[in-house]
Amino acid sequence: MKTSKFNESQICNILKQQKSGMKVADICREHGISTGTFYKWRSRFGGMDASMIKENKSLREENTRLKKMYADSQLDQMILKEALSKKW
Repeated sequence: MKTSKFNESQICNILKQQKSGMKVADICREHGISTGTFYKWRSRFGGMDASMIKENKSLREENTRLKKMYADSQLDQMILKEALSKKW
């Protein structure tokens, strides 16, 4: 997945500009982003401050790690069940 050239605090500041009354098109032109990117950020990070965005990101990373661990354990369990069910 492509990483953003903007960090969480920059995204938060860009979203605050729109709340202060700037037009979305002007904000996008100023920062070199598309309107789709702006609205995706707004749907994902709207109403959050920088610390909340960082916490959300860390929780998503931990969730991904836990899902991988669960998938690996389920695979191991299936392999063991299959091995035990076979008759020698």
